[in-house]
Amino acid sequence: AMSLYNHIENKNDLIDGMVDIVFGEIEAPAIGGDWKAELRKRAISTRSALNRHRWAIGEMEGRTNHGPNSMRLHDAVLGCLRGAGFSPEMTVHLYSVQDAYIYGFVLQEIDMEQETPEEFAAEAERQMHDYAEQLGNYPHLVEVVGGYVAEHGYDYEKEFLYGLDLILDGLESRLNGN
Repeated sequence: AMSLYNHIENKNDLIDGMVDIVFGEIEAPAIGGDWKAELRKRAISTRSALNRHRWAIGEMEGRTNHGPNSMRLHDAVLGCLRGAGFSPEMTVHLYSVQDAYIYGFVLQEIDMEQETPEEFAAEAERQMHDYAEQLGNYPHLVEVVGGYVAEHGYDYEKEFLYGLDLILDGLESRLNGN
């Protein structure tokens, strides 16, 4: 392990390099294309990379030393938004909204133990059974968790894409002045 420090200065340098490798796995949006499709593709790719490297989510955006993969990706996202016609101010807002959604969704995904809709349905049923005496005070939990989730489960991919499309549609309306 000590020989590693012949190649890097310290632990932060190591983490910087590891984070840059993760950034390298994210598909950058093309500039000048269909901005909405490109940002959608980038968001899906980011979620996928963060699920492969769950340790990285708390390290990705707070680095002070940015590697070439990080710089390339950030530049491409900014260029995609600017190329679509968003002002510099709106570009900052929109980038922040999309990243907050992606990172926040992945944090929730990492935190939950259930992975499939069927596992979520079973957990919802278990909770409804375990909390049966208290549920009269929580009619909305009974309706949504005990009803819908217990029957249909929760699908990460479906929910991620729904939220992502909602955000992208909202961004489009801002671009069009609505």
